[in-house]
Amino acid sequence: MDIGTISLVLMMGLIVLLAIGMPLGMASAILAVLVLVMKFEPELLWAPWTFGDGILTGRPGSGPLNILAQKIYGLLTDYVLISIPLFIFMAALLERSGIAKSMYDSLNVWLNRTRGGIAIVTSIMAVIMAAMSGIIGGEVVLLGLIALPQMLRLGYNQNLAIGTICASGSLGTMIPPSIVLIIYGLITETSIKALFTAAFIPGFMLASLIILYIIIRTQLNPDHAPLPDPVPGEPQGLEKSMLFGAFLSVLIAGFSTALFLRALFFELSGQNAVQTGDPITYGTADYLPWFGGTAVLMLVLIFLVFGRARTATGWAMGKGLVPPIVVIGVVLGSIYGGITGITEAAGMGALAVLVLAIFRGEASFDLVWESLMRTLKSTGTIIWVTIGAAALAGAYTIAGGPRFVADMIVGSEMPSMLILLVMMLILLFMGAFMDWVGIVLLIIPVFLPIVQRLPVEDIGLIGELNPRNVSIWFGVLFCMNMQVSFLSPPFGPAAFYLKSVAPPHISLTDIFKGFLPFIGIQILALSVLLIWPPIIELLL
Repeated sequence: MDIGTISLVLMMGLIVLLAIGMPLGMASAILAVLVLVMKFEPELLWAPWTFGDGILTGRPGSGPLNILAQKIYGLLTDYVLISIPLFIFMAALLERSGIAKSMYDSLNVWLNRTRGGIAIVTSIMAVIMAAMSGIIGGEVVLLGLIALPQMLRLGYNQNLAIGTICASGSLGTMIPPSIVLIIYGLITETSIKALFTAAFIPGFMLASLIILYIIIRTQLNPDHAPLPDPVPGEPQGLEKSMLFGAFLSVLIAGFSTALFLRALFFELSGQNAVQTGDPITYGTADYLPWFGGTAVLMLVLIFLVFGRARTATGWAMGKGLVPPIVVIGVVLGSIYGGITGITEAAGMGALAVLVLAIFRGEASFDLVWESLMRTLKSTGTIIWVTIGAAALAGAYTIAGGPRFVADMIVGSEMPSMLILLVMMLILLFMGAFMDWVGIVLLIIPVFLPIVQRLPVEDIGLIGELNPRNVSIWFGVLFCMNMQVSFLSPPFGPAAFYLKSVAPPHISLTDIFKGFLPFIGIQILALSVLLIWPPIIELLL
């Protein structure tokens, strides 16, 4: 059977099976078998009694089935895949411990007298949580539990509150360590560390656009974000700024001291002397004066400018931010410091959260058990979808599908930007109906070879992308597209996550209505990536 007919049957079959409610993993596995049968042994469709005589059934240990089994086995035994349950476990611990609540309270202390401050706090908290674990659903639920009641109680506009929580809560898709980027890197054999680095600026650009929108909207419509009544004795104005400066000085002093001791250890232990490759990142003797000088300067500010009493008060007000900063430092610091890989960093992050919960007196058997059960359920879902989707993608690849689609699109003589726009529309459409795991496993193996065949000078309108970074750019572009899918009706998962914890009077229609301006912001960020691809190379 020709590949064009197979592609049409595959597309229609996927739509029908998903429409009747079949799980994506099972639907993908069934279609994978159907694709192989149609391509290599179509007699089975109209003469099933021939079972055992064809290329598939006659030699089950060789041929296409063997190639497919090796592909699935290779994917599931990839060492980096272990990082996914570890990141999910870390996120589950954060949800159930008081670390996130303390972080929210500390951020709220500093911004509660700012117009729209609680919405801004919610967005900043989402960024910090995304940089800790990269899990999307848990962030939306947690923010819905902590921030939504607070904003509604203070009279915030309901649409603003809903949109802020869901749009900010989905930032884990873009901001490293993103699980979406990890799966993309595994499937396309792209450096995950490079993907993380490339996604930094686009991810924080999107977060900044959300915060900027909140500020502008609340300034233009003050009634959308009423200021809370002042608390008697609460520091105001310059005194509050001084307290925040004292708190920052303590943080910077501690961080600089840690880096100083690290560089000193590498120097005294002789590890710098025997270094044959690149020097240890921020670990050479050249950095000792800078780190030491910074620590001394901060101590001078603490004791001679801010004073010990003000510093103690500032620390008490902001200490809830310290555990998240420690976790981010452990996870991202170990990756970019060259200390560990992605998987080891995930394990260190999970251990760091558990140790922090113990020191805070929040650790218990129930906390760990519930977190493990959440991890088991979430990982099981991802793995089964991965198996089914990998089987379908592998079967379609063996049948020659990606080459057929690539030749058809490239041969259509459409301009490169039009091809990319069509891809984005397809991804946006698929994202409204399908989970991102299935999309990255089914669609990316077809789309990425097409993008790699496009003239690199025709990609984007501003600047020229390095040909080596095309797959990295497309990965970041795909993640930005998935940001939109988390809010897209009718099946935007963020809406259902929030609905599970929202007050009864907030309907799904209300939630999707609150998304609209934030979907526009996400599409704006997506457009920036399309127009200016070299933005992902600024940190590479």
